[in-house]
Amino acid sequence: MISTPGTNTASIKIGGACGFWGDSSLGTEQLLQVPGMRYITYDYLAELTLAIMAGMRMKNPEHGYALDFIDLMKKALPVAKAKGIRIVANAGGLNPAGCAAALQKAMDELGHTVRIGVVSGDDATHTLMQLRKDGVELADQHSHQPAPPFFLTANAYLGAFPIAAALDAGADIVITGRVVDSAMVLGALVHEFKWRTTDLNQLAQGSLAGHIVECGAQATGGLFTDWQTVPDWANIGYPIVDVAADGSFELSKPEGTGGLINKAVATEQLLYEIHDPAHYALPDVVCNFTTVHIEETGVNRVRIHGATGKAPSNLYKVCATYPDGFRCIGMLSIVGIGAHAKAKRTGEAILERTRAMFKRQGLADYTRTSIEIIGSEIDGLCSEAMVRIAIAHADKKAASIFSREIAPAGTSYAPGTSGNFGMGRPNVTPLVKLFSCFVPKQLQTAKVQVGAEQLAYKEPEHPKTGTPEAAIAATVHSPVAIPAELKGKRLIDIAHGRSGDKGDTSNIGIVARKPEYWPILRQLLQPENVRTHLSHLVKGGVHTFELPQVHAFNIVMQEALDGGGMTSMRNDPLGKGMAQVLLNMKINE
Repeated sequence: MISTPGTNTASIKIGGACGFWGDSSLGTEQLLQVPGMRYITYDYLAELTLAIMAGMRMKNPEHGYALDFIDLMKKALPVAKAKGIRIVANAGGLNPAGCAAALQKAMDELGHTVRIGVVSGDDATHTLMQLRKDGVELADQHSHQPAPPFFLTANAYLGAFPIAAALDAGADIVITGRVVDSAMVLGALVHEFKWRTTDLNQLAQGSLAGHIVECGAQATGGLFTDWQTVPDWANIGYPIVDVAADGSFELSKPEGTGGLINKAVATEQLLYEIHDPAHYALPDVVCNFTTVHIEETGVNRVRIHGATGKAPSNLYKVCATYPDGFRCIGMLSIVGIGAHAKAKRTGEAILERTRAMFKRQGLADYTRTSIEIIGSEIDGLCSEAMVRIAIAHADKKAASIFSREIAPAGTSYAPGTSGNFGMGRPNVTPLVKLFSCFVPKQLQTAKVQVGAEQLAYKEPEHPKTGTPEAAIAATVHSPVAIPAELKGKRLIDIAHGRSGDKGDTSNIGIVARKPEYWPILRQLLQPENVRTHLSHLVKGGVHTFELPQVHAFNIVMQEALDGGGMTSMRNDPLGKGMAQVLLNMKINE
């Protein structure tokens, strides 16, 4: 174990067992066996996940949480309690009380006594309604579009202190609704180290520890650019952070597991979906990650320290959902000579045919359509391709007509049309869109319950946001001569990269393979160069942020994901592949 410099306080060992709803149960199995483990956290939620849960709750009001979490905890929670390991999970989604009740019932049936903590109060539906009644004009933070007439759901991103309060009250497991992803780790650390709201640097470091493990195996070699160097994917280890009282921590994984941890892997995850690295805004602290240092301290072990914090704003971010018609996605595989051209014409024919059917039946046109051709090509002749056709329509009847007209392509159009992957008719589903805005914190009250007791929880007073810092003038850098041996190569030869989303905004983190490549990358990654290379995907502004301590850059691109999440018609609605596209850029002067 590591110790805080200058003290004898031992570190707290926390594992990240789940990076999203649908992650493997392997993380739980591994982390329960790690000596000295104190907490295991589960991050189930993303903006897209909340939209899916909203659809679940529309069908069954008792749902709206991660249903499979209950089955996982039937085995894991008794073992964790026996070992003194506490669990924090945002599996409660839109219905944390329902999730806790289902878990309590399961534990009672198995004869186990556990104290279940619940953090709620994130439901912001009433808050948005009240603001609208008060004449406040709500607008989406990304698109700036006005708010829809009504919301299915609206949830504020709460912070770590309600989680700490539940742990203070003796909860064996804390189930939350919407909190920021890093709050589960930070809540455990606030409880253990008794950090206060004024301990801003510690809160920033604790948030960074939570940010590193919140995506599970992404911190241990998952999605790493140099994927060929990552051993034993099948048994990839899930991340562990040993956090000291000053917030510094070491990142590792269980002994005997697959995966890889080094400086490059950790830096890729540091950059993941943070946007401006000097102002990563969370409910409890605004983090500055440009001061972070990452050092390899052993095999599959790195030390991370140096994050600093500033006072948070007096606003909570709110993620809301609303219905906007229906969607359907059809796919067909096509092989043989000219497969790409055949696939494209097939998609166009399906849309043309169904539009004619709509007209005859007095139905309106599609609200949105997309045709994507996915596949490989050999010499432009022999190839195989998949045509993916996505549509949105206000009327379920029209979307159902589209669904029925995918299969007829098997005998009506191109030779080599080989099937729809055994999927049958594609499903027509409600189209649930996202709306994000900010609300004053005083309008949203976190609630904490442990067992049958409702705690008299009050959010501690946070430091007031100081006077905004003066804008730092952009430094003008002299042009860098690109070595002859690099010209004509691709960005991947000198950099790593990882990408993700925030609504319709895509975030690409780029890390120099060697320190001497950093000034070259700074020249190559000027916003206009990035915008040109990704012009087929990016419609809005591009901003490049520098992290010189770790020789990295964070690139934020607006209007880059065709609306993002469930709104997007693309095959990659979350921008996970955009770093790969950028790394294919050729290096030229």
